[in-house]
Amino acid sequence: MLISKFIVRFLLRLLKEYKLCLYIVELGLRHMRRSKLEIHIDILRALAYHGRLKPTHITYKANVNCSALKECLDFLLQRNLIKEQTISKKRQKRKYYAITDVGLNALRNVKEINQALHVFEEPNVSGIELPYENQRTPF
Repeated sequence: MLISKFIVRFLLRLLKEYKLCLYIVELGLRHMRRSKLEIHIDILRALAYHGRLKPTHITYKANVNCSALKECLDFLLQRNLIKEQTISKKRQKRKYYAITDVGLNALRNVKEINQALHVFEEPNVSGIELPYENQRTPF
C-alpha cells in the first residue's frame, strides 16, 4: 500500500513537472471523443457511399451506438439532409434512410471548408469523397 501511494505521487509529480499531458495530446495518443458534427458527417458519408441503409447498418458504418443514432437521424431528418422510407417486407415494416441532394451539398461544403481551413484533422472527415453519388438509389 505504501509502495502504491509512493508510485502514484511520483507519477503525478512527473505529469506536473514534464507536462506529459501536452506530449500525449501532441502525439495523438489520447482518445478524443467525436463531436456531434463529426458523427453527423460520418452518417451522411455512410449514406452517400452505400445508398439507402437500415439503421443497424448505419450504426456499423458510422460507428455510432443506437441511442445516439436515433437522435442524429432525427436531427438530420428535420433539416432534410436525409430521407426516411418505410418498406413492408414479409409482414414487417422496415425503415430505410438515404441521403438527399441537400445532404450531398452539405458534404461537399464540409470538404471545401476543411480544405481551406483544416478544421478536421482526422482522415475520415478530411478525406470525404463521394464515389457513388451518381449511382445511389433514390426513393
